[in-house]
Amino acid sequence: MSNSQQPRLGGHILVDQLVAHGVKHVFCVPGESYLAVLDGLHDANIDVTVCRQEGGAAIMADAHGKLTGEPGICMVTRGPGASNAMAGVHIAMQDSTPMILFVGQIERGMREREAFQEMDYRAVFGTQAKWVTEIDQVERIPELVSRAFHVATSGRPGPVVIALPEDMLVETAAVPDAPRYEVVESAPTPAQLAELEILLASAESPIAILGGTRWDAKAVGEFAAFAERFQLPVAVSFRRQMLFPANHPCFAGDVGIGLNPALLKRVAEADLVLLVGGRMSEMPSQSYTLFDIPVPRQKLVHVHPDSGELNRVYRANLAVNTSPIAFARTLKDLKAPSRTPWAVDTEAMHASYLKWSDPSAIKTAGALQMGQVMQYLEEHLPADAIMTNGAGNYATWLHRFHRFQQYGTQLAPTSGSMGYGLPGAVGAKRVHPNRTVVCFAGDGCFLMHGQEFATAVQYALPIIVLVIDNGMYGTIRMHQEKHYPGRVSATELNNPDFAAYARAFGGHGERVETSEEFGPAFERAVASGRPAILHCLIDPEVITPATTLEKIRDAALQARK
Repeated sequence: MSNSQQPRLGGHILVDQLVAHGVKHVFCVPGESYLAVLDGLHDANIDVTVCRQEGGAAIMADAHGKLTGEPGICMVTRGPGASNAMAGVHIAMQDSTPMILFVGQIERGMREREAFQEMDYRAVFGTQAKWVTEIDQVERIPELVSRAFHVATSGRPGPVVIALPEDMLVETAAVPDAPRYEVVESAPTPAQLAELEILLASAESPIAILGGTRWDAKAVGEFAAFAERFQLPVAVSFRRQMLFPANHPCFAGDVGIGLNPALLKRVAEADLVLLVGGRMSEMPSQSYTLFDIPVPRQKLVHVHPDSGELNRVYRANLAVNTSPIAFARTLKDLKAPSRTPWAVDTEAMHASYLKWSDPSAIKTAGALQMGQVMQYLEEHLPADAIMTNGAGNYATWLHRFHRFQQYGTQLAPTSGSMGYGLPGAVGAKRVHPNRTVVCFAGDGCFLMHGQEFATAVQYALPIIVLVIDNGMYGTIRMHQEKHYPGRVSATELNNPDFAAYARAFGGHGERVETSEEFGPAFERAVASGRPAILHCLIDPEVITPATTLEKIRDAALQARK
């Protein structure tokens, strides 16, 4: 950190702030609008990942934020660059991920003339970020960047967008750097912990649901120890499965899309819900039907780091304004009740989860059985493997049948954004180069950001991408058959040879058409030491592990009679 009073270029001052705040990675697509910043990065001890499209860069920054809890840093140019990055900003907002997007901007004297690639960033990003600003004075760079780090990480984390006028970046100033940011933290009060003890002691069928961000590996372990002492069943929210070890005897499964019916019944019939970190938004709440609004029929203890989220949708019996990390630290002091009538249910729920997540019991049409694919991965992947995916029915195989055991092993957008998996995997491998990273992507999902495979090759990142190809936008087709049976429109895809695509970029590529081919192909992909794509062709009828397109269509037609 430099506190020298020697004049520095604005672009260099900005980079020095990143160093001061502990930034180790920047994901970017370069642009002439922020050349002074790129020049500052030349001599900085910061790894720069040059991406092929701004949406991919923003997603990589989001992945960094999810894995580290520190703001992922993305830099893009003005206008079209910022527009492309919007996808990643939206993900970070809905997923509560700390991220800072720096956007080049036109010169200050050209504003409001619709200059080349001009945008009003406050207006464009105002509803999609926690805070949007534009730095007009070079002297204020340390102040505003410091504020950005605090805003991105405090309360409910999220994205911050900072516009950088091109002429401001080449001005000079003699200003000190700001000190490194500190996440603002609070703690439960003794009275709140005492009330929680009373609520647990008087409960007959409680359950905990973990979600959101501001967790770390220690907090996950502390909550697991608390659950074991209380014999409390614990579920996780949609795409937050890394928040509780699946092999723990108290684990009940995930409350997401297509959840285990037994878990759905258990949550609905609970007399006490301990909701930690999450918001119970549309997907985990089953379209806002699981809890009554505004007053749930279950007693609700809601723990969240942002006071604005408490009692926003659901009126809690006990609202605790603190982060999961701070909350988990206090749980060791809670006294377990003398009686836990729910203990038998906890055992039953874990047994139900194990049965629900057993891929060996799933048989579908086609030569390539995804159940067997998942069984192979469960038997061969290391426990710390990072699994990524975007959006689509193919992700059900990963979410239902992969048993996440450690924190920091899942990257998936709760926003339901297609195309996340590949850039998410690249970002993960940049953060953790020595860990196995496997990306699940549908054929439609992959080509949303498929060009970032070139980024993986450029930086020699041996990620393994499983492209699950059914020749369609499968999720939309499923809903189409449900609501407009037999009237297929705008959901069919004509796909390339994804294995050849991988080889064209300099990676490893193979085509997998049968269950027997998958294991050897996966082993060869690992052994290649290069980014790899396994092009997995599945029967188009196999739309979910539980049903087919034909069954959905027939049911819809029957309902119309």
